Amino acid sequence: MDVMPQQPPEPSRSDHPDRPPRTSSPSESCGGFPPQAPSAPDPEPPPGPAPEPWEEPPPASLHTTLRRAAFGMVAAAVLVTGAVVAVPDDDKKGAPPSVPGGVSRALAATNTGSPASLSDLKAMIGDRQSWVGTHPSDARSWAVLGTAYVEWGQRSADAAYYRRAEQALTRSLDVQPGDRGNAAALVGLAALANARHDFVTAKKWGETVRARQPKDWTAYPVLIDAYNGLGDYAAAGKAAEKFTALRSGVPALSRTAQMYRTQGRREDALATAQIAANRATAPAEKADCLHRLGELAWEQGQPEKAVTQYSAALRTDRAHHPSLAGRARALAALGRTDDAQRDYLAALSRLPRPEYMLELGELYEALGLDSDSLGQYARLRKSLARADGYGVDDALLLGRFEADHGDAAAAVKLLQAEWGRHHRSAAVADALGWALHRSGDAQSALTYAQQATDTGGGTALYAYHLGMIERGLGNDAPARRHLEEALRANPHFSPLAAPSAQETLDALRRPPSAAPETPAPPADEPQEPQEPQDPREQQGLQDASAPPARPAALHHAQPRPRT
Repeated sequence: MDVMPQQPPEPSRSDHPDRPPRTSSPSESCGGFPPQAPSAPDPEPPPGPAPEPWEEPPPASLHTTLRRAAFGMVAAAVLVTGAVVAVPDDDKKGAPPSVPGGVSRALAATNTGSPASLSDLKAMIGDRQSWVGTHPSDARSWAVLGTAYVEWGQRSADAAYYRRAEQALTRSLDVQPGDRGNAAALVGLAALANARHDFVTAKKWGETVRARQPKDWTAYPVLIDAYNGLGDYAAAGKAAEKFTALRSGVPALSRTAQMYRTQGRREDALATAQIAANRATAPAEKADCLHRLGELAWEQGQPEKAVTQYSAALRTDRAHHPSLAGRARALAALGRTDDAQRDYLAALSRLPRPEYMLELGELYEALGLDSDSLGQYARLRKSLARADGYGVDDALLLGRFEADHGDAAAAVKLLQAEWGRHHRSAAVADALGWALHRSGDAQSALTYAQQATDTGGGTALYAYHLGMIERGLGNDAPARRHLEEALRANPHFSPLAAPSAQETLDALRRPPSAAPETPAPPADEPQEPQEPQDPREQQGLQDASAPPARPAALHHAQPRPRT
């Protein structure tokens, strides 16, 4: 039986300040689903069937009741992938009985802040759905279910689950408000806000939990993501250090590696990521670590090594679809474009993220497959519009797309609005600078492009954008330096932009040529008759009109003067 996420009952209204504003439509108030696009894929391809309609579960057997009761004692220890809430010692009446199967494995993974496998995550969601159906006052189980919906929405690229997550987390706070100990729901709301790219709200919820329970390690992963999204890299680094102090292990190592990467400390990032991969044991966790090693190799211009790491991640966990897209990108850099298209299409069939659609569209465009590229760009627009309907802010990706393939002026408006919302990461600064350049305002663009590269964690794309903006302003020396930096970091950073960088750099390296002389008239052009001159006078005129010596470099292209 399919146990994919179902719609929870409608939460009751509450005026408590910890409860977020409602966003549900009236059609959801009867426990039914809102109109949905095709459901998220099964953990293994091909995608599974759509979820069954919500209905009242049948009476549970004694065995099921005991199993669910056991799960209820440990469910407080669970939030998904970095959003976990520990069970206080005084709530335990001894060691709880074990919960068999995928649910137990999901608990073991997420209780350490690690990702559960998709199949185990699916099993846990189904179990919690059934439980809250008969125990609607279990605040912690609602929080677990809501945060699991967030994780499933991210890992299936289906933003419809964010609405379900919001309803479940709101229901949890209705039952037990945040200021009465329900930190799990607040951390879940922070994870949901990060998934929707609403980093200001994510910061608010995360800092609320940290202020009330500073030793609750579950607040720090969501705070790290929020601070990075806001461009507050100093605060993100401090949060990563605190997380490591409270909860050492592979998740902390992974966060530290990401912090080093953001700071531009590539060697430290690589060493730390390698330690994390060596220590990881669960397939989903190890695949995540190997994927990070692939990303680092790609950014350092090592596509062969990147392919090796991505392939190792897929061998470890064949459902790790981001590694399919990463391997496609690296294969394209190696000139294996047929294999790259195969991997992109496989990734998109299971994880239809709009950034993969953009990458594949640009690969098609570079190959001259214009109709295919336009098809991907249309699919990208449709995907972003659908996600926007579920509260996802994808202005950064849409702005990048519009700047290069659509309306640059519209891109400027989108990205300026992001900046005004205090989303001031290096990625937003780079995209806004490039959009301003593409719209014709290179002088304003320069400030943002310089800020993006000055963070220390700049990529080849950032250096390319800065170099092209400087070229447009006539600053040839710094333009040459930054284009060389981009191609040195990763010669194949983009199938469209990397060739443009090389072409522009070649032009900057050429010595300036002398101004061309006025060409002599063709030999067969009729000449006007001239009066005969005295031979001595004619010789004097020839001496006076003799042209100056030409540079040696031009001798091959110009006729020698007669003597």
